[in-house]
Amino acid sequence: MRWTTCLLLTLLALLPGAHAWGGDWPRFRGPDGTGVSQETGLPVQWSRTENVRWRTELPAAGNSSPVVTRDRVLITCATEQGRQRGLYCYDRGDGSLLWSQLVAFDGEEPTHATNPPCASSPATNGEVVVVWHGSAGVHCYDLTGNVLWSRDLGSFRHIWGHASSPVIYKDRVLLNCGPGSRSFVTALALADGRTLWQADEPGDDGEPAPGSDRGKWIGSWSTPQVMALDGREQVIVSLPHEVKAYDLESGETLWTCEGLGDLVYTSPVLGSDVCVAMSGYHGPALALRLGGSGNVTATHRLWHATQQNPQRIGSGVILGEYLYLANANGVMQCTHVHSGELRWQARLSESIWGSLVAAEDRLYVTDQAGTTYVMAASPERLEILAENRLEEPSNSTPAFSDGEIFLRTFQALYCIRRPEPQERTP
Repeated sequence: MRWTTCLLLTLLALLPGAHAWGGDWPRFRGPDGTGVSQETGLPVQWSRTENVRWRTELPAAGNSSPVVTRDRVLITCATEQGRQRGLYCYDRGDGSLLWSQLVAFDGEEPTHATNPPCASSPATNGEVVVVWHGSAGVHCYDLTGNVLWSRDLGSFRHIWGHASSPVIYKDRVLLNCGPGSRSFVTALALADGRTLWQADEPGDDGEPAPGSDRGKWIGSWSTPQVMALDGREQVIVSLPHEVKAYDLESGETLWTCEGLGDLVYTSPVLGSDVCVAMSGYHGPALALRLGGSGNVTATHRLWHATQQNPQRIGSGVILGEYLYLANANGVMQCTHVHSGELRWQARLSESIWGSLVAAEDRLYVTDQAGTTYVMAASPERLEILAENRLEEPSNSTPAFSDGEIFLRTFQALYCIRRPEPQERTP
C-alpha cells in the first residue's frame, strides 16, 4: 500500500470526526454494539408489499447482518460454496448494487450447513469498511470499493465455521479470531492492518482425533465490545469458560470472570455498570459488575445460572434494570439484570437466531422464518405489537438508520420505512 494512503488513514483515525456518521449503523448490533438504538420514527408494521421502500436480490444465502453508512448499505455473501467471499455495497436510495469486492479462496475450511462462509458482518467508520473472511483474510476498502489493505491471519478450522464480526474503534480493528485450534483476540492498525497486539486463547477444531470419542467442543463466536472502565478503555469478549477484558492499547488481560461453558455464541451484553454473558448449547449464564482487576469471579459476579438454560445464539439488550433476550428455541425472556430474577418468559416463535434490537421503548427481532416481531419493552409481560412476515428465511439482525430498517433474508436485502405523509389538497 502506498505510504500516502497509509498516512491518510492514520490521520483520519486520529481526527475527532473520524467515526461513523450520525444515523449510521456501522457495525453488528449498532453504533456501540449494544443493540440499543436512539433512532425515532421507525416503522412498526410491514409485509412483503407494505412499507417496503425496496427489495434487492442477494447473490447467496448467509447469516451476516447489514451495516449502513450515509448512502450505502454493506453486506457479506459467499458464493461458489465459499470459494468466492464477497463484500457487496448497495445504494440505500434504491437498492441498486454500487460495487462488490470478491476474494478467491481455494483452501479447505469446514463449516456447518446452517452457517455458510461470510457469517461475519462488515464494520465501517464512515470512511472505510473492514471485513473478516476467516481463512480468506481481513480486508479493508474505501467506500468506493478500492482495496486499501489485506491481511492473511492464517487458517481457521472448526466444524461449525466462524461468525465473529470485526469492530472498528478509533485507530484499530478488533477481532475475536476463531473458533479453532488457532484462537486469539487481536487488534490491527486501521491504517495498514499490521498487528498491534494478539492474545492467544484455548480452542480446538471440533473434530475428534482418530480412534477417540468426542466428549465436548470448545469455541467462541462472540463479537468484542469496547468500554471505558476505571480510566482505561477495555475490550470485553465472551470466551469459553470466562468473560475477559483486555487493555485496548496493549492487549494486557485486565480482568476475568469465570462461569461460562465450552461454547459461546452470544456477544457480551453491556449496561451502564453490568455485563451479562451467556453460553450456547444449554450452558451457563452470568452477570458481573463491571470493573476490577485480576480474577473478579468472587468479588464481581452477581449471579450464575447453571440449570435449565435454553440454547442461545442471538444476543439480548439491557434496558434500565432489565435484560431482554430471544432464545434460539423462540422463547422470549425478561430478567432483572442485577439479581438474575426471571420476570417473565413466553413463547414468541419456533426458532430465532437473530439478535434483539431496541428503539423507542420497543424490541425488534427476526426469527428463522423471516418474521420480525415488534414488542413493547415491558418488564411486566410479553406484549406483541406487530408480526411482520417476509416469508423468507433469515438468521440475521436488523439495522436501523435514519428512520429506516434494513433486513437481510436468505434471498434478499430489504429497506423498510414508514410511508411518506401525503400532502393535503386545498
